[in-house]
Amino acid sequence: MTKHRHFEIFLATSPGLEDMLCAEVKLKGFRQPKAVPGGVTLRGGWPEVWRANLWIRGASRVLARVAQFRAEYLKQLDVRTREVAWGELLRSDVPFRVEVSCSTSRIYHSGAAAERIAKAITETLGAPSSDTADVVVRARIENNFCTLSLDTSGDLLHRRGHKEAVNRAPMRETMASLFLRKCGYNGQEPVLDPMCGSGTFVIEAAEIAARLNPGRSRHFAFEHFATFDADAWKQMRAVKSQRDPDFHFYGSDRDAGAITMSCANAERAGVTAYTTFSQATISEITPPAGPPGLVILNAPYGTRIGDKKKLSALYRALGERLLEHFKGWRVGIITTETSLAQASGLPFLPTGAPIPHGGLKVFLFQTTVLE
Repeated sequence: MTKHRHFEIFLATSPGLEDMLCAEVKLKGFRQPKAVPGGVTLRGGWPEVWRANLWIRGASRVLARVAQFRAEYLKQLDVRTREVAWGELLRSDVPFRVEVSCSTSRIYHSGAAAERIAKAITETLGAPSSDTADVVVRARIENNFCTLSLDTSGDLLHRRGHKEAVNRAPMRETMASLFLRKCGYNGQEPVLDPMCGSGTFVIEAAEIAARLNPGRSRHFAFEHFATFDADAWKQMRAVKSQRDPDFHFYGSDRDAGAITMSCANAERAGVTAYTTFSQATISEITPPAGPPGLVILNAPYGTRIGDKKKLSALYRALGERLLEHFKGWRVGIITTETSLAQASGLPFLPTGAPIPHGGLKVFLFQTTVLE
């Protein structure tokens, strides 16, 4: 894995959203991506790793797979780890840490495996191991087969770097972008979120329409690798594809604090010119002037905020308002509860598999164009 070799790159996402992520990766020009459980794989070099972190909205992290081998015993794990050319990958002056997961393998103690791998890297490379290091070597030992990867992202990729304020039960930006895609959104229509919280759906939709790179405001772990080329990275970041969207993006919420948060987040993201946030209850929302588009919201659900019986009335009011005033629009609602979604009276399409979110399983309920 030198600067010029190709290797396997893994882009992680929530189970159930792999196909949506694969579609995005393919759209962004990466060659032959493949959806696999928990993410998408592709082959490429370090420029592809940098681009994936900078460009891809739906991935939670990007892993560079540096070695794969059979390992049934700790001694075998130690020997094979030392065979990796760590000096070509990591810097001897930058601390690292090791995280291990074990499943159905003779090596079952993740702590012992992490110690062996860390010792092997330190003695091979000379870099210190530290529990607080930003550079992470990840090992997955499954069915006696070990995959060693470098976490090239660092902080999870939903942390775009330009959003500070969040409200209760926030939707992660990475997941929001994939739900938008699952609803057929491609940046060519207006979007409205009537329970916008901190503005995630509205800001993501605006960024997609404006062709803003999601990673433009942050740093990544790969900047501390031996493979990092600062000049090439500077050139890659300098390429501007931004455009002025043809549509506007709207958020409302009954909570004045949520509107303040959303406006502040939109300003940091640089999308204030084409986003509008206003305080309004569900019974007050109206379609903005112009063509119809997509209404999407992460609605409250009983196990998250509030009581299910009380929430049924809210969903019912939402459905009535949308059916009466939003003809020509499509609707996407994220919730854990089928009964709550059905209380809206909206003509939902069949749902897919549930998606893990915040320790719960959520569904995307969506409609075709309302008539």
